[in-house]
Amino acid sequence: MLFLGNISGHDFIFHADSWMDVAGQWREGILFPRWAEWANWGFGEPRFVFYPPLSWLAGAAIGSVLPWKVAPGAYIWLALIVAGMSMWRLAREWLGGPYATLAAVLYAINPYQLVIVYYRSAFGELLAAALLPLLVWAALRVIGGERRRIPVLALAFAGVWLANAPAAVIATYSLAVVIVVSCQLRRSLRPLLSIAGASVAGMGLAAFYVVPATWEQKWVQIEQIVSQDLVPSANFLFTRANEPDFVAFNRKVSWVAVGLIVATLIAAVTTLKKRRETAGAWWTLAALAIISTGMMLPPSLWLWRHLPKLWFIQFPWRWLDVLGLAFAFLFALLIANLQSRAAAWTAAALIFAGICASGLAIVRDAPWDSSDLSNIAHQIQSGRGYEGTDEYAPIGCDRYQFPGNPDDSERPEDVSPESAPRIAKLDPDSDDIVPAAGVRLHTQLWTSDRREFTAESAEAVTLAVRLVSYPAWTIHVNGHDAQFETRPETQQILVPLPAGNNRVEIRFRRTPDRTLGDAISALSAAALCAFAWISRKRRSRAGV
Repeated sequence: MLFLGNISGHDFIFHADSWMDVAGQWREGILFPRWAEWANWGFGEPRFVFYPPLSWLAGAAIGSVLPWKVAPGAYIWLALIVAGMSMWRLAREWLGGPYATLAAVLYAINPYQLVIVYYRSAFGELLAAALLPLLVWAALRVIGGERRRIPVLALAFAGVWLANAPAAVIATYSLAVVIVVSCQLRRSLRPLLSIAGASVAGMGLAAFYVVPATWEQKWVQIEQIVSQDLVPSANFLFTRANEPDFVAFNRKVSWVAVGLIVATLIAAVTTLKKRRETAGAWWTLAALAIISTGMMLPPSLWLWRHLPKLWFIQFPWRWLDVLGLAFAFLFALLIANLQSRAAAWTAAALIFAGICASGLAIVRDAPWDSSDLSNIAHQIQSGRGYEGTDEYAPIGCDRYQFPGNPDDSERPEDVSPESAPRIAKLDPDSDDIVPAAGVRLHTQLWTSDRREFTAESAEAVTLAVRLVSYPAWTIHVNGHDAQFETRPETQQILVPLPAGNNRVEIRFRRTPDRTLGDAISALSAAALCAFAWISRKRRSRAGV
C-alpha cells in the first residue's frame, strides 16, 4: 500500500466515511458520537448507535494523527500485529517459542485475512478476528481452573462485540463449542459457571453499545441487513443462487476456504497422536475447525434458520475467521512435531509458498483506488455529505429520495450543498421544499448533535431542516417543547413556526436505553476490577 495506494474493497467507503465523520465530530467536542452527521447527503443517520465503535474510533484516531492517505494501511498493519500477538499468546501455552511465533505469523497472514484486507476492507471484522485467539486462550485458561483469567476473558469477549457484530455472534457460538468440548473432556460441568460469569461480565462491559443497538432497532430498517442478496442461504461456498457479482466473489473466497480446509485437515490428522499433550487445545481447535467448515456448507441451512441471531452473520464464509485460527495452531503443531529438521523446513516452506501464491493473486486482483479517500474528504469539507445505509435509515425513510445525491445529477460535479440547504421552507401551495425566501435566519450553533438558530418571518412558516427524524431528536421553539412534522417520503424534519422572531433548538437527547447501557457497563467494570483485586490479594497471601 505504501507503493500502490489504498485498496477500495467492499466496505472501504463505509468505513472511511465513518472515520472522517467521527474525526470531524471530535473537533466539535463530541467525544463519543451517536449520529452520523454527513450520512444521507447531510441529513444524517444513527450509524454510530448500531455499528460497533472500536473500528471507527480507532480509524478516526489514526486519521487524526496520520495523513488520511496512509490511515487505512496503518490501521490494517496494527490490526494484523494485534492478531499475531493474540495468536502467539494462545500458541505459546502448548508450543515452543519459535513455533508459537510461527502460529502467530500463519494466523496474521492466513489467506482469509488477506481476503478481508484486499477484497473486503472489512475493518471491523479484521479487528474482531485479531481478538479471537485471545478469547479462546482465556476461555481455556478459565476452564483449566485459572479463575484469575476471568477478567481477561470478559475483556476479550467485550472487545469482539465492540468490534464487529457478525463476528461477535460467531465468537459467541465458538465460545459455546469450547465449553461443550471442555466439559466433555473433563466430564464435569464445573467450568460452565466461570465461563458463564465471564461472558455475562463481558457483555456487561459492552452494554453501552449493545443495549442501545438492541433497543433502538425498532426505530430503523434493520431488517435490510439481511436483504435478498445478503442471506446465508444465498452465500454458501460455491453458491450459484445469487447476483453475478456475489457469485464471482464467492468463488474466490470458496477456493480460499478449500485451501484452509485441506491444510487444517492435514494438520489435524498428522497431529492426532499429540492430542493428549495439548491439554484439550487440540480437541477444542479441531472441533472449531469441524464446526466452522460445516457452517459454510448448505446442509447447515437448518441451523442458520433456527439458531438465535445466526442469520445476521449474513455470509457463512465468515466462519473462516475461526477456521483460520484452527489452521494456524494445528499447522504450527504439525511442524513442531516433525522428527526431521529438513521435513519441518520443507513443510514450512510449502505452506508459506501457498500463502504467498494466493496472496499475490489476491493483491493483483484487488480493487486499487486511492481516489476514494480524497473524494470523501471533499464531500464532507464541501458540506455535501456522503451516501447513507439502508439498514440504518429511520422507519418510513426512503434514503434514495434525499436531495443532494450527486448520483441523481447528470453532472455530479455541479451538485452543491445549496441543493439541500441547512434550512429551507415548505411551500404551502405545492408542498415542495423551496429556499427560505422572506425568512431572516441566523445560525448560532450547528453541530452533529445540536442545532440552534433564530428565524424571523412576517407570517407563519414551516421550516424544513436538513435533518431526518429520529426519536432521539427533541425540538424546542422559544424554550418550549414543540411538535414537528415530517416529509412522508424522507422523514425530513419540518418545524412549524408562528409569525415573528422565533428561537429553535434541536438536540440529540440521551435516551433511557443509552443511560441504562452506560450504567451496566460501569457496574460491570467495577465488578471486574474488584474481582481482579481480590484475586491478586489471595495469590499474594498464598505466595503465588
